[in-house]
Amino acid sequence: MADRVTVIGWDGSPLTAAARSALGAATLVAGAAHHLALPEVPPTAERIRLGSVALAARRIAAHRGSAVVLADGDPGFFGVVRTLRAPEFGLEVEVVPAVSAVAAAFARAGMPWDDAQVVVAHRRTLRRAVNVCRAHTKVAVLTSPGAGPAELGLLLEGVHRTFVICEELGTERERVTVVTSDKAADHAWRDPNLVIVIGGPAGPAGPADSGGWITGRDPGQGPRGWVQPDEAYGGGLGEGETDLLRAAQLARLGPRVGDLVWDIGCGSGAFATEAARAGAAVIAVDRDPAACARTENAARAFGVQLQTVHGMAPHILENLPEPDVVRIGGGGASVVSAVADRRPQRIVTHAATRDAAELVGRDLTEHGYRVECALLQSVELDTRAWTETERSVVFLLTGELPAR
Repeated sequence: MADRVTVIGWDGSPLTAAARSALGAATLVAGAAHHLALPEVPPTAERIRLGSVALAARRIAAHRGSAVVLADGDPGFFGVVRTLRAPEFGLEVEVVPAVSAVAAAFARAGMPWDDAQVVVAHRRTLRRAVNVCRAHTKVAVLTSPGAGPAELGLLLEGVHRTFVICEELGTERERVTVVTSDKAADHAWRDPNLVIVIGGPAGPAGPADSGGWITGRDPGQGPRGWVQPDEAYGGGLGEGETDLLRAAQLARLGPRVGDLVWDIGCGSGAFATEAARAGAAVIAVDRDPAACARTENAARAFGVQLQTVHGMAPHILENLPEPDVVRIGGGGASVVSAVADRRPQRIVTHAATRDAAELVGRDLTEHGYRVECALLQSVELDTRAWTETERSVVFLLTGELPAR
């Protein structure tokens, strides 16, 4: 095992005294090509061109001497330190940090970033990164080949955002470009790059001097509770939109950051807004333009981002991006079948009668879903006289794909 392993962050500025000292004593240096070309790298040191960090870690673990790993930005922030410290390599590392690429990008843009979400986009995580960009107004995306600005822009079709694209930060070829998301695919972008994604409808304005207390989105914004009283949405909610049913639907679906939720038959926008409050990206669908307008107003009132799509299901669903979980507020068996064909992890819907519930349940079962059904009965009481004011009975159905 290496006698000493030092990880040095590099942001384009001159190396610190600690970094120069560690490099001067190194008998093995790992890094990208531009790192290995630094004049401070000893000419006699063994050099490893970083591709797979895991392979480099095995080489370092077998090395006898002092090893240095050079990495762009802060290596402890979505960087190589996590891999090097993995139990299978047994490496203890010293870290000399630098300004992270995220901090540098926001500095170039002249923007604060304590209220930003930060995500990493690989080919396997690109869809979830895009969903975060749909749901939040300020996101920094650490990109990779095949999951860069062009791909982000293509997958954000129908959602307007502004991209601040920072290429090769800290080098002589550094370039910062501002484009709208729909134009990002029209250009070829140099790697490495980072994209700041900003925009979306504004929520309620707060005090000008208000500051945050937690990075990213403040989970304490807005009123408490997974769901809000029906009156919070102006009253007049349709069948299947009562607050107790919404609470059960949210509990079954469990929308979270990185998910895309479809709300089909969004009605007042109550469920769509509450799913967005959980941090998920939401596409709310309704055949009634007035329902789409109500949904947009509800989202604006609660300061969340969502996209409305006016059209008739199931046909309007064909060109929507793939969902993770779906709430079906109406549309019948044809909509249930069309949604099940898209294979979301979970589907929740409701029925007014047992016969209708059985029909939906059989359809979901035929599509390979494990089906649960519960009869939900709620009775509202006037607590002044403890008398019944309203009674509601509904069948709640949940379809879940078995774990692969």
